[in-house]
Amino acid sequence: MSDNHTPKTLPRFSATFDPHTLAEIRRAAATGIYDIRGAGTKRKLPHFDDLLFLGASISRYPLEGYREKCGTDVVLGTRFAKKPIHLKTPITIAGMSFGALSGRAKEALGRGASLAGTSTTTGDGGMTPEERGQSQMLVYQYLPSRYGMNPDDLRKADAIEVVIGQGAKPGGGGMLLGQKISPRVAKMRCLPQGIDQRSACRHPDWTGPDDLEIKIAELREITDWEKPIYVKVGATRPYYDTALAVKAGADVIVLDGMQGGTAATQEVFIEHVGIPILAAIRPAVQALQDLNMHRKVQLIVSGGIRNGADVAKALALGADAVAIGTAALVALGDNDPQLEAQYAALGSAAGAYDDWHEGRDPAGITTQDPALAERLDPVLAGRRLANYLAVMTMEAQVIARACGKSHLHNLEPEDLVALTMESAAMAQVPLAGTGWIPGKTGF
Repeated sequence: MSDNHTPKTLPRFSATFDPHTLAEIRRAAATGIYDIRGAGTKRKLPHFDDLLFLGASISRYPLEGYREKCGTDVVLGTRFAKKPIHLKTPITIAGMSFGALSGRAKEALGRGASLAGTSTTTGDGGMTPEERGQSQMLVYQYLPSRYGMNPDDLRKADAIEVVIGQGAKPGGGGMLLGQKISPRVAKMRCLPQGIDQRSACRHPDWTGPDDLEIKIAELREITDWEKPIYVKVGATRPYYDTALAVKAGADVIVLDGMQGGTAATQEVFIEHVGIPILAAIRPAVQALQDLNMHRKVQLIVSGGIRNGADVAKALALGADAVAIGTAALVALGDNDPQLEAQYAALGSAAGAYDDWHEGRDPAGITTQDPALAERLDPVLAGRRLANYLAVMTMEAQVIARACGKSHLHNLEPEDLVALTMESAAMAQVPLAGTGWIPGKTGF
């Protein structure tokens, strides 16, 4: 056989230096600046897909969906607030700012949440009239930047969320680039128009849980003890952060895993700081149980919630409600394949577009460009979000009934098994087909 017929090995690409990594090295070498993007982590992580429900059979009795009810409502803020909020579904809309999103997108979130009987949340930069006007239940975020914050808006809200951190960037502040600082955004935030803005990573007037307790007391005084006070943390040390938030006087804890989105921050931050929400829920619930506060202080979890199964699993692990952000934007029309050509023109693709900070979103959602923002119909987008929320709620009900539960909150860890050792250890449920919980029980 001649050398021309000698079999050749195929080109072998590195799993460590994959095409994305190589492209990022070349981009960094060419520009000398780090990459910024929106959304949450895109790496594969242990997640709710690694858990399965054990439906009823002989040892458990299922509910008949056509005759027997399965409740979905939740009351948030029962610890101290005079006016806790009552939601028809345990799926809430996470905080996303006007500035990061267009005014029409914020209005659509309010419309959709109201149709579904749930709450939406403001975000950095203050409260817009259209958002307040279309939101039956509006949670007002109180952030380190204080952009757009004023006591009048605090009193207009139905609940207040003190943001310590978020899952995409725990320990980091926010970014809003100059191209999205429109005259209206600049006025609301008291910032110069067109200049890059960076939000603080910590509150200016407290350094620890004792100060947080004083701040929460101030917020209660300002709002006559009517509004539930949430405390939101990015998932890093969920046991201690939950315990300290409870001791500081929170009515509700919001725990955001690293799959949770952001409008803009460094790629290296999104992918390498924080922990998955699956790993965070059980330690947070344990902290509440150790303080005898489980179900007395409500726990909302977020970060990668996509469907009713994710909702049911989060509640089974001990959460009282969930929050969605990225999924809500997709329901409005973000990353729609119908806009594929326009995403391609931006060097991206439908389903992968995350340059939300650039303000060129063809869907008209993550932009302040008037012409692009006009593309989003807030009424139609709100209906789409409401439909999506209804489907998720019904999906969770289907699963709960199959487990014999008359309310979503009756789901429990005993209803779950895990497909991998990692997810079994994180969720503290048995590996499927065994009674083994890694780190808890013998094999």
